[in-house]
Amino acid sequence: MIRMLFAVVVVSVAASFSQAQPALPAGFESKMVHSPEGADIFVRWGGRGPVAVLIHGYAENSDSWAPLAADLMKDHTVVVPDLRGIGKSSKPDGGYDKKTQAGDIRAVVTGLGYDKTFVVAHDIGNMVAYAYAATYPDKVERLVVMDAPIPGIEPWNEILLTPGVWHFNFHGPDAERLVAGRERIYLDRIWNDFTGDPSQPDEATRNFFAATYAQPGGMRAGFAQFAAFAQDAKDNKVFQQVKLTMPVLAVGGEKSFAGTQAKIMRNVATHVQEAIVEGSGHWLMEERPAQTVKLIRDFLDAR
Repeated sequence: MIRMLFAVVVVSVAASFSQAQPALPAGFESKMVHSPEGADIFVRWGGRGPVAVLIHGYAENSDSWAPLAADLMKDHTVVVPDLRGIGKSSKPDGGYDKKTQAGDIRAVVTGLGYDKTFVVAHDIGNMVAYAYAATYPDKVERLVVMDAPIPGIEPWNEILLTPGVWHFNFHGPDAERLVAGRERIYLDRIWNDFTGDPSQPDEATRNFFAATYAQPGGMRAGFAQFAAFAQDAKDNKVFQQVKLTMPVLAVGGEKSFAGTQAKIMRNVATHVQEAIVEGSGHWLMEERPAQTVKLIRDFLDAR
C-alpha cells in the first residue's frame, strides 16, 4: 500500500511539472527598453558570458524559450525580449514590419550595453532575426532560425498556396471581433494544426499564452505581424541581394518544415548547416526541448 501511495505521489508530481506554464529561470532581470522605432520592448536577461538573443514567434511570447534559456545561462548571457505587440511589450498601431522590429531588437541589445551577439529565433522571430542579421551583419556572430518561412524568399509563393496558412490573411477589425473572447479557440487551431504531438503544447502552456494574447489590443497586434508580410517580402528581396556570411543553423521539425528551412536559408546565406528534429512538428521547444536545445548548444559552441 505504501509503495502504491508513493507511486501515485510520484505520478502526480510528474504530472504537475508537465502541466506547469513555461517560465524563464528565476533570477532573470527585467526592464522596459524604449525603441526609437516607436515601441517599448519588455526584455529579460540573465547568465554570464557571450550574449545570445532569443526571438520568439507567434502564439507564444518570450517565456517559450524557458528550456533553452535555462541551459544557455550556465555560460552565456541570455537576452529574451517580447516582440512589439506581444507579451508585456507595448502594442503600438504600426511598426510590425520585420525591418522595423529589427530596430527594436537592436535597441534592446545596445540598451543593455551589448553589441555583438548570437541570435536564435523561431517562427515569426525568424523573420525579425533575418532582418536584424541583414541590417546589422557585423553584429551577429551566429544565427539560428527554426521552422518558419521568410516572406518573399522562396519557396514563399508555394507556401502561400497551402490551405493551412489561411491565418496569414486573417486580420482587421472584423477578424478581431470574431475572436474576441475566443482567443484560446483561435490559438488552439494554430497549435493543433502545426504540432507533431497532439499533447503539445499542454493545457497549462496554452492557457498561459492565450491569456497574453487576450490582453487589450493583443489580438490586433498579433494580426498586425501577418498584415505586414507584403512589406516584409519587399524588404527581404532587397536584403537578399547581399547574402549573409555568418554561420547559420536552419532547424526544421520532421513533421513540419524539415529540410525546407535550410532550403530557404541557402537563398539568403552562404554558410548554412541543416538540422531536423525527429518526431517534432512546429513547436520545437514544447515538443522536443532536449533535442532542440542540444542542437542549438552544439552550434553556438562550435568554433
